[in-house]
Amino acid sequence: MDVQFRYAQHPTEDTMRAVADLYDVYGIRRVRLNQSDRTVLVEYDATRLSNAVVFQLLRRAGLSVTEQISLFAPSPPPAPDANKNPAA
Repeated sequence: MDVQFRYAQHPTEDTMRAVADLYDVYGIRRVRLNQSDRTVLVEYDATRLSNAVVFQLLRRAGLSVTEQISLFAPSPPPAPDANKNPAA
């Protein structure tokens, strides 16, 4: 399962080492930081961990995680139906 979070401050070297150590946590498969967007994407085993646990692991590593971000773009509103006659 993948979960993405936004973080507030750019990580320090110590924080980056601690984030790299997350690979030692049973169930963490991948951690990707996007420093330009200030986001972190974590792939994990959902049978072992939850979003809340991943959030806490990142916070304990020193990453200033602020919120979870949806991995899916919001769907556009439905287009008006040209065949409907509002005067009917």
